[in-house]
Amino acid sequence: MTPELHSERLRFLPYRPEDEDHFVALLRDEEVCRWMGQDLVPEPEVRVLFRTILTEVYPRRLFDVWGLWHAGAYVGHAEVKKTGNVAGHELVTALVPAHWGRGLGREVVRTLLRHAAENLGLTEAYGMVGAENRASLAMCERLGFRHVRDVKGDDGTVTRMLVVPTAAAAAQEEGAGA
Repeated sequence: MTPELHSERLRFLPYRPEDEDHFVALLRDEEVCRWMGQDLVPEPEVRVLFRTILTEVYPRRLFDVWGLWHAGAYVGHAEVKKTGNVAGHELVTALVPAHWGRGLGREVVRTLLRHAAENLGLTEAYGMVGAENRASLAMCERLGFRHVRDVKGDDGTVTRMLVVPTAAAAAQEEGAGA
């Protein structure tokens, strides 16, 4: 089962049925979809995706997925799952736009890296970041990610594939005095 995780300011909680509207609002936000490199999907499809997390992903332990909470408010989504791009695991994060620019993205990724190392036994993790997403690319660089290759979509968009040793999370936290 997806474990509950904690960071300095965030609680990573497995989704519950009552979280559906938060999840749908996040994945129906045009800015969020743009930076995640995905199309805006119709609401009924997002609701089916949410229910699939509850009925298939969790019971079958397919991968870890959480709702992110700060001071009792839903602030985003996170996953650690096998990636289809390479033999490895990918970190997926999305924050509610009202919470961008507060350092939460860095906190989410550091916590996911720690989980990947300590609970999943992974030595590295991947990230896929849109080439135009300068803020996320800069954050990944500060966290020790390195560029592997660019992936060009059918629509001409470019996504940067990045990789980082999971030990980078421990080094980041020690350096921060955590």
